[in-house]
Order: sequence, then C-alpha cells, then structure tokens
Amino acid sequence: MTLAQNRTLGTVAGAGGQGLEIYDQAVDPGRSTIDHATKIAQRAEVARVDALFTADLLRFGDQGPIGNQEPMIFMAALAGITSRIGLIATVTSTFHHPFNLARMFGTLDHVSNGRAAWNLVTSSVGEENYGTALPSPEQRYARAAEVLEVASALWDSWTPGSLVAGPDGHAVLDADKVVPIDHHGEHFDVAGPFNIPPLPQGRPVLFQAGQSDAGVALGARFAEAVFTSLPTLDVAQRYASKIRKAAAAHGRPSGLPLIFSSLHVTYGATEAEAQRKIAQRAERIDFDHGRQRVADMLGGGVDLADLSLDQPVPQSIIPEITSVNGRRGRVEIFSDYIRQGYTLRELIIAAQDTGHWAVSGAPEQIADAIEERFRAGVLDIISVGDLGDDEQHDYVVAGLLPELRRRGLVADDYRGTTLRENLGLPSVGRDRAELAVS
Repeated sequence: MTLAQNRTLGTVAGAGGQGLEIYDQAVDPGRSTIDHATKIAQRAEVARVDALFTADLLRFGDQGPIGNQEPMIFMAALAGITSRIGLIATVTSTFHHPFNLARMFGTLDHVSNGRAAWNLVTSSVGEENYGTALPSPEQRYARAAEVLEVASALWDSWTPGSLVAGPDGHAVLDADKVVPIDHHGEHFDVAGPFNIPPLPQGRPVLFQAGQSDAGVALGARFAEAVFTSLPTLDVAQRYASKIRKAAAAHGRPSGLPLIFSSLHVTYGATEAEAQRKIAQRAERIDFDHGRQRVADMLGGGVDLADLSLDQPVPQSIIPEITSVNGRRGRVEIFSDYIRQGYTLRELIIAAQDTGHWAVSGAPEQIADAIEERFRAGVLDIISVGDLGDDEQHDYVVAGLLPELRRRGLVADDYRGTTLRENLGLPSVGRDRAELAVS
C-alpha cells in the first residue's frame, strides 16, 4: 500500500455544534445549532473543503456555557444535506463498546456513501457521567487499542464474494463467507461477525488525537491521520519524526499517519491589522481566570495564585508527567514554555490558544506559514477556521484557499466520491472488488 503520489494538503472546517451559535431571539433556539451547521457545511462543500470536523466533550461547561452536541447524530444530520465533503466525528473509546462503535461508524459510512471518519479520543474528563473512575492514560490507550482491533475485525468480517450483484441487480448473500471474529481480549469478548454489509470505504478513515507517549504508540499503530497541537515548527518536526518512525516499525506505508494540525488564525487585511486584533484580544483577558486556565494546561494540580504576572514561572511547579491523568501532551507543551522562561502573563496569553499552532496576518502570510510546514513534510491536513463567521469565511474562501491553490498545495476539486479518496489514503480491509451491489 502506498499513498497518493501527487501529494496535496487536506483541508478541514469545524462543523459547529458547540453551543447555540445563533443568538437571534426570532430564531427557535432548538433549531439554531443545526441551522448554523448547515450554513457551514454548505459553504465548505462549495469551497471544496475536504471534511467537516466536530469535537466532543463529556461534561457540562467544558465547551462554553450552552452545550455540546453528540457528534454521531450531528454528523448523520449533515450527511443528508451534503454529498461530497467528509464527516469526521470525535468519539471516545473509553466509555463505549467496540461493537456499538463499529455499527455507528459503519452506518455513518453507509448513509454518507463513504464519507465517514472517526477521530478516536480516550477522554480526560466525563468519567463521573459513566459511573466509573478515570483510568490512567496507559489503561485508556490499552483499551483503545483493543477497541480498534475489534472494530477493524468486524468491518473486515465480510470476506470477498460474500455479497455480489445477482442477475436482477439485487444483492446476493453467501452467508458462509461472513465470518465470526471470535475475539477474546482483556476488555472485551466479541463473537461477530458484523451485521452491517461491507462499508463503502472498507473501513471509515481513522483519525486519532493524543500526543503522550501512549497516544503516539496508538497513532503509530492504527491512525491514518493524527490530530495534533504543534505550536512551533521544531515541535512539529520532532513529533512527526517520532510517530512516523514508530509507524514504520509496524510496517506501515511511508508517510502515514498524516499530520492533521489545528491552526488558530487571526486574519487581517494587513499584518498590522491582524496584530491590532491580537492586542485587543489580549486586553480583554481576565488574568485571574487565566491563572486557572494555565493550571489546567499543566494538569490541574498546580497553584499559581501567588505568582507574579511578569516574572518567569519557576520550573519547580512543572509536574511529573506520569502523575498527570489528563492531557499529557498539553502538559508537555506548557512545561516547555516554562523551561523557555515564559512569564505567567505570557503563559496566560498562550493558553488562549490552548497549545495549538497560532498564526496571524493577511491570507498570503498565513499561506507562507502553512507552506513552510507542508514542504517540511510535517503538515498534511489543516483546519481552515470558522466558515460560519462571515468575515473569516471571506478571508478563507476568497483569500487563503485561492492562494494555497495558486501555489499547488490544495486541490481545485474533490478527487473522488469518498473521504479516503479525497485525502489520498490507501484502501484498507479486505479486497472489495466483488462487493459492489445495487
């Protein structure tokens, strides 16, 4: 298996769904979230963005004061009003059973005609809503690996020739070629086989989010794309080298997994205008609340109340990484900032982007930053921002995307009908040559 030879940059837009984005009192608030997401989805498909992405958090208050939609149902709704754009749903492996997960994503792949993707996370919050203690990162990732083993075996359990087109064009099933998986593992016993016909993509595209050592190990083994927070080029290069070396040790194709980097952009017609926006945003920061935000970035177990805003933060507060039961990748990023001599004020400002890559300027300058990472081989998929915001939509669709296409970084149109084709990913699972039926 090899990746597409003509490498281009994949593009992803946030799908909405985090709260009620439309605040017009004349709008029924029960409809406003999907109405806003429909606007984003239609704009993104017209702009030939490759996929929509929805995040997920599992407790009240983590994504603003209003709420967070369930990603699978949300994406299924968007599948019905789009035809080409991919649908990436973030779903945890920690609080779900693999048979259910395989069926949910298998169904999404069918109802979207091959546009489903799973962004697998292991969750660092929400355990109180599932009646359990939060397992350690190592335990969560071990469970995630078994979840993926089971789900993949289920998706592959319909062997070649199990489903063919008969003389009248209807499906003909050879049940003997649909095989049990007979999985018996540490966490699950699953007999199989799968009770959903072969998927349009063979398997949904697998994204995975996690930058700790355990997360890198999982992504290297299974992920086709890894969703990452890579604030600098140096960090991106170290991460890409680490995960691809580990992937090669599993015998995976060169170039996998793809690197999907979140990008926080401040646009302006000029660099000066973008800098003014950044300065204005900094003036609005609540620095008392910002101390707690930084503490969260450091795993939640540090006390910053007595530290001066304008003195370097002492390295003695950096937690031992193995003591952190949450997002270790984020802790490593902010620990590195402290080692570089950041003041508390600078940490609070950096925490507004939560450790993600942040760039500012006119669209041409944003394109320069993206091209640098793309040419360095550490960026394969990029988030393009909030297309529901009219100003940002104009900067992206009339500025950034045309500039990236002029440079040959982004394709002018969709390559195929499935997300796997549009991202240039190899086929996976069993040979599907005989599985096309009416």
